[in-house]
Amino acid sequence: MPPRDEARDLRRARPESELRARLAALDGRGYPAYRALAGLWRLGPWVLAVEHVQGDPFAEPSRVRLLAPATVVGLPPWAYETATRRVAAADYLHRALARALARHSAVRGSGHSGQLRVPPPSQAVLRRSAVLIGPDGDVELRLRVGLPARGRRISASEAWATLGEALPAALREATAALGRREALRAHVATVEDAQALRAALEAHGLVAFVADGSVLPRRSGVDDRPLPSPPAVPFRAPPTLRRTLLTPHAGAVAGLGVPRGVTLIVGGGFHGKSTLLRALQAGVVDHVPDDGRERVVTDPTAVKLRAEDGRAVAGTDLSNLIGPLPGGVDTHAFVTQNASGSTSQAASLLEALEMGARVLLLDEDTSATNLLLRDARMQRLVPDEDEPIRPFVDRVRRLYEEHGVSTVLVVGGAGDYLDVADTVIGLRAYDAQDRTADARAVVAALPSQRRPQPGPWAPPPPRALDPTSLPSPRAKIRVRSRTRVEIGGEELDLSALEQLRETAQTRTLALALRALGRYTRPDRPLPEAVRALLTDLARSWEAIAPERLGELAEVRPFELAAALLRWRPLRTRRLDAEPGAAERARRPGGDP
Repeated sequence: MPPRDEARDLRRARPESELRARLAALDGRGYPAYRALAGLWRLGPWVLAVEHVQGDPFAEPSRVRLLAPATVVGLPPWAYETATRRVAAADYLHRALARALARHSAVRGSGHSGQLRVPPPSQAVLRRSAVLIGPDGDVELRLRVGLPARGRRISASEAWATLGEALPAALREATAALGRREALRAHVATVEDAQALRAALEAHGLVAFVADGSVLPRRSGVDDRPLPSPPAVPFRAPPTLRRTLLTPHAGAVAGLGVPRGVTLIVGGGFHGKSTLLRALQAGVVDHVPDDGRERVVTDPTAVKLRAEDGRAVAGTDLSNLIGPLPGGVDTHAFVTQNASGSTSQAASLLEALEMGARVLLLDEDTSATNLLLRDARMQRLVPDEDEPIRPFVDRVRRLYEEHGVSTVLVVGGAGDYLDVADTVIGLRAYDAQDRTADARAVVAALPSQRRPQPGPWAPPPPRALDPTSLPSPRAKIRVRSRTRVEIGGEELDLSALEQLRETAQTRTLALALRALGRYTRPDRPLPEAVRALLTDLARSWEAIAPERLGELAEVRPFELAAALLRWRPLRTRRLDAEPGAAERARRPGGDP
């Protein structure tokens, strides 16, 4: 929200009639003359702050803010009583605003003339910068407006149609949604219930919860809305794994409780295994009412991992999973620009643990098989001394028993994991079953022929960032999509970060990487630097974007660290090593 000194300035906003006169005076002039609009203007009950005027009609539309108190907007006091309610109410208003702006946006000349927009929200309820609600209920909207032109000449009539007619109409429509009190209450209650469910997981010994009646399948790979039911089959927990948790609004909610430890999800192909896992990975954040996953919650530190051929690795200690490589390459501070499937997934797993993940989510389909398992035949064929990979199947129990890190793994062919599982959930035609006893009977009847390769799991020493390897604070950012961004001409591929939900998060990651140098010290461990930045970001979006962007959304430390560690120029230094030790550990060469 605006600081106190700006709040005083708002009272000096110029009248709406002067805005219209100013536009009329600019008619037909060259496009740069629009800069005369910079400043504060009255626009009905709102104050319009023109922050940045685009250079020409084909450039990114101009940035504006709109500010009004709760009484003007119609926001009831209960909707901003707590931080959770403010985020939920802002999300509700953001969705109404996005719809209204889309209806009133129009082509009013060349380039982006007449555009009105905020970033489209995903199905997730996130803290975003496009709609801000303060503790006193004041509302700030940050949006893009394409100022109209004919060619590259100002079109005053179309500019007034955009700023003086279409924009106020969209604002009226958006705020009218706040008058639909039952819908607003349901939105806020859904978020509060989800947070209550997530907060209850630890006390119940769970890492995730899937409420009965949840609809897990999505419409398509590019449409995250729920698949209609039918054909979607509402989820129902098996009786032996059903737990009941309490919520403040819905009361007692029954569903599947995924216990701590090692959990397998098994079943035939196309029976719903990966769909369940995808719902769990999405459960680290809240969802809108009727999403189908609004009562699917997961430990907020859960991280989905996959193989990622070709990713960069910047000094990650892989030694718990991968030993010395051919050619004397040390894996205690492993560096490569072209990781294999196994080294990439090992790096991602160990980096998640470095950041404090308590739950690991893996799917056999997207994992490196040789990292997950080495069966008896391969053990017989390839001697242990020739195999640097230490299979996860031999580490997963130690990781839980000694370090409290749980794993949920979808398996369809790696039957040796039955030996190490605490819980086995079966999916048959989307029907969840407790197959734990069946799995134990199989283990007893068909003992594995493989030879376990146990070994210690030693937490790696901390490491610090080399600030000279981070993006320049002035690096230009181009967000290509949710999974691809260019920073200072360097491409950053985030396609393996499956828990990223929207492009606004990608922009936040890029800006955070650009700002991270301010949080880096020679003796500061990487996780501390990441969390320090996110702490400031939770207080103010201006920690990474002084220009008051409306295209940002909250990110977890796990995604920020994952983006950072995929930045190809990055260098890190082990804090336990003598100067130059990490550098000497680097060797060129291939990966296993």
